[in-house]
Amino acid sequence: MTAPQLLVLFGSQTGTAQDVAERLGREARRRRLGCRVQALDSYAVANLIREPLVVFVCATTGQGDPPDNMKNFWRFIFRKNLPSTSLCQMDFAVLGLGDSSYARFNFVAKKLHRRLLQLGASALLPICLGDDQHELGPDAIIDPWLGDLWEKVLELYPVPIDLPVIPHGVPLPSKFTLQFLLEAPNPSSKESCLAISDSLGPPSESQPFLAPMVTNQRVTGPSHFQDVRLIEFDITDSGISFAAGDVVLIQPSNSAAHTQQFCHMLGLDPSQCFVLQPREPDVPCPPGLPQPCSVWQLVSQYLDIASVPRRSFFELLACLSPHELEREKLLELSSAQGQEDLCEYCSRPRRTILEVLCDFPHTAGAIPPDYLLDLIPQIRPRAFSIASSLLVHPKKLQILVAVVQYRTRLKEPRRGLCSSWLASLDPEKGPVQVPLWVRPGGLAFPETRDTPVIMVGPGTGVAPFRAAVQERVAQGQTGNFLFFGCRWRDQDFYWGDEWQELEKRGCLTLVTAFSREQGRKVYVQHRLRELGPLVWELLDRRGAYFYLAGNAKYMPTDVTEALMSIFQEEGGLSHPNAATYLARLQRTLRFQTETWA
Repeated sequence: MTAPQLLVLFGSQTGTAQDVAERLGREARRRRLGCRVQALDSYAVANLIREPLVVFVCATTGQGDPPDNMKNFWRFIFRKNLPSTSLCQMDFAVLGLGDSSYARFNFVAKKLHRRLLQLGASALLPICLGDDQHELGPDAIIDPWLGDLWEKVLELYPVPIDLPVIPHGVPLPSKFTLQFLLEAPNPSSKESCLAISDSLGPPSESQPFLAPMVTNQRVTGPSHFQDVRLIEFDITDSGISFAAGDVVLIQPSNSAAHTQQFCHMLGLDPSQCFVLQPREPDVPCPPGLPQPCSVWQLVSQYLDIASVPRRSFFELLACLSPHELEREKLLELSSAQGQEDLCEYCSRPRRTILEVLCDFPHTAGAIPPDYLLDLIPQIRPRAFSIASSLLVHPKKLQILVAVVQYRTRLKEPRRGLCSSWLASLDPEKGPVQVPLWVRPGGLAFPETRDTPVIMVGPGTGVAPFRAAVQERVAQGQTGNFLFFGCRWRDQDFYWGDEWQELEKRGCLTLVTAFSREQGRKVYVQHRLRELGPLVWELLDRRGAYFYLAGNAKYMPTDVTEALMSIFQEEGGLSHPNAATYLARLQRTLRFQTETWA
């Protein structure tokens, strides 16, 4: 029997699920199995009925939501009119990636596994639930599960004896070849990877809008520990429109210094141009890269050299290393037994790909350019809540950006790629353009005129609520209640004057929690409890919607606990009934959250 092509479909938000899916593809090829690896939303889902062997790799995001690149698939697979025998010819396996500190741990993978069984598919083995909280990371659970998977697959579809497994020390062929050009192409093609304003349809990831940056202003006090920026873009003639709750995605670049350092270490000429050629006929070229492309463009705009490398990076680097000592260390870091060492070397101190290559100079200098796209992931866009309304700021889009910087045991402070890049841009020194596009966010506001909204947004979590308040006030909607928290009134009270002006006009009820201005720290959850009777009145008698945005670490749990206590104390509900009441609010979209790690 001829072995069928294995299909690996992934839903990935941060790149981890994609990395695992690509690992599956490599392991299949080493076992001489044909394999395609695709994002779920780039796959023609109607063809699933003809697929004999599929592995789904899915992350869970936010409060149990599917990643953006599988949302269309998710809607399709849960259609009520799909026959229960739709997938009866399919053998499948589901590998989930989640974080057990969240209530809906691996919710997407679990729900998908159940749905595939309902549609008649046969599970090759129980679901794999990878956990970020495991002391050795998700691989501790994934590794043994993959061993079982290959055993099952090869049992069902044995490979001919004369085709031995390709050992791990031997590199697989690269996905692409870089065909270097003797002459530089016409300079007009230099920015061809970035969108032009008159392209068809609204801007998107494959065709972002190059938005001129208008202002880039620090809005925290000079003595405040964090640099937070209010950034405004001009979106005239972009075709972009948005509503309160939507998000903007921004495609950042590596710094010129890091780009130069990377090219120097690998012996690359940044000005040299190449054309990318896939080795396999069904492999598309990455949509973000122009053809032809310069080495500088590839490194600065595409390769995520500032990210923390995954285990797969060390596996391939070991294969490519000509230096015995370095190769030995790389093999150790990529082995199942070396995961604690890898965690200590890379994950905990947040060491970047660029810094790792500095530690393995002989290997870095020997990396064939053809392998760059196999070795280093693509820079992913970053999402920011839109902090303005087109009704108040027509043709403008504003965001509130906390510049990420923190220390680990490494000498250099860790910096967020996108926030640091944005902070470095100064429109006062000359024109600045930023590639961006917009998509719907996780918050949707009621359109009815008299439905109250309670918005809880500590810190930069207040950004989407500024857009909502501006929009609702402009449309004459009343009942706007904002709970805002920060450290100090004079240091990080974002848009304080604006809120107070709206309060004077009777358009907003503002409740503040300045946590450091008294002996005992006061947070938004304390203010909610203090105003329990009002919160209960708004939710239970006036049909208010409740919104929460901000850091995902402790705040959502603390606010949810405050609400539960209000339901019990003010509503007289038992604990189980309070939980049922909260679940009903969530189900009817009267309790919505947008949180980030």
